Amino acid sequence: SAEAQAHGLRVQPQALSEAFREAYGTQSRHFPNYGHSQGLSSKQWWLDVVQQTFRLAGVHEAGVLALMAENLYRDFCSASNWELLPGAAETLSRCCQRGLRMGVVSNFDNRLEAILAQCDLRRHFEFVLTSEAAGFAKPDRRIFEEALRLGGVLPEQAAHIGDDYARDYRAAREVGMHSFLLRATGQGGHPEVPPGHILP
Repeated sequence: SAEAQAHGLRVQPQALSEAFREAYGTQSRHFPNYGHSQGLSSKQWWLDVVQQTFRLAGVHEAGVLALMAENLYRDFCSASNWELLPGAAETLSRCCQRGLRMGVVSNFDNRLEAILAQCDLRRHFEFVLTSEAAGFAKPDRRIFEEALRLGGVLPEQAAHIGDDYARDYRAAREVGMHSFLLRATGQGGHPEVPPGHILP
């Protein structure tokens, strides 16, 4: 909404949120994992999502759409558009102090490494594995197998922490890893997940 306003356009945040959900969902169905197997770049994938989001919210001028998409793609590489969970940096520091070796396995594009560095989190991790780089997205077991290879550990020596039941918790367990489900206060639980496997 702020980006649109910078170009003299008024677009309500709520309209953009709804449009984004629709555009993102459609793009994900037609071009899964950033269109990796269809020859798209993740940047083009995101530019298309952003432009379609603004179109659905009533903006149709091609030049402005292209400029806003480029600006937003660039801006989401900086720390200013990301918010750390409270206690995240401290928790990661304590894990490192305890000798835990950590890596990132994410259904994100290859900007993630730079984003983590901008947020001063990259230093905690031995590796960053994105679905774009792997060519497979969670819950595909191959991305977990690649993470285990990068970490040099067997599945039973590793634990995966994520906030999605199917893509994170269940998928890691199906590979033989331990796994834990990150749950925000008030989020619904899953009866299949023991209370000891849920992290607040």
